[in-house]
Amino acid sequence: MHARFYHPEEITAGTIIELSAENKHHAARVLRLKEGDALTLFNGQGGEFSAHITSITKSSTTVRVDAYHAIDRESPLSIELAQAVCVNEKMDWIIQKAVELGVTRIQPVTTARSIVHLSGERADKRQQHWQKIVISACEQCGRNYVPQVLPLISLPEWLSRKKSGQSPRDVCFMLSTTATQSLKEIPKPPADANLALVIGPEGGFTPEEEVVVLHTGFVPVRLGKRILRTESAALTAIAALQTLWGDF
Repeated sequence: MHARFYHPEEITAGTIIELSAENKHHAARVLRLKEGDALTLFNGQGGEFSAHITSITKSSTTVRVDAYHAIDRESPLSIELAQAVCVNEKMDWIIQKAVELGVTRIQPVTTARSIVHLSGERADKRQQHWQKIVISACEQCGRNYVPQVLPLISLPEWLSRKKSGQSPRDVCFMLSTTATQSLKEIPKPPADANLALVIGPEGGFTPEEEVVVLHTGFVPVRLGKRILRTESAALTAIAALQTLWGDF
């Protein structure tokens, strides 16, 4: 696979495009690409474009768009991951790997036992940082649609939105060490189902939070007999969903 670059603008075959400053640096300084080298562009609207570098200077790098390819690498599952915010490295890891595993969108939430507390400008900057991680993961794994990282909200606020907007096609799961059933015991959802997965923080949900989650219509499930860390739980659950009902 050629080097892939996200270019969030209109892309048309036969045109010349100037890469962004960030992509220019990555192409020339990191990947050491040269004039004539092939690469791939995508803008998050589906499909991708083959292209080649026409010029590299200190101030700009331009590419010629050769052709459009209607390539879709999306999972057949629509999965929303609601992840309790955890320390920077763990959260970055979860988001990167969740995108590689095919998650559709990511909703960071704050909980009673959250170690990390973000608000205002810090929360906005962190959301932008997470979205960049998503884009980088898409460039690496070949996805041509870019999952959205939604603004940080509290767990109760997210649950309230889920409840008000719920449809019969929604199937929502909460990982719980006290659950009695595993994912493989859950009947296969309809093909057009919207799946949601909520994951607690390092210290887990409080009993009160678990009650609220369950009352919102979430199905409690467990992944084996072992207790997983928050950064393991989300990724393991998404992989299990893809294995049972997706494209694994």
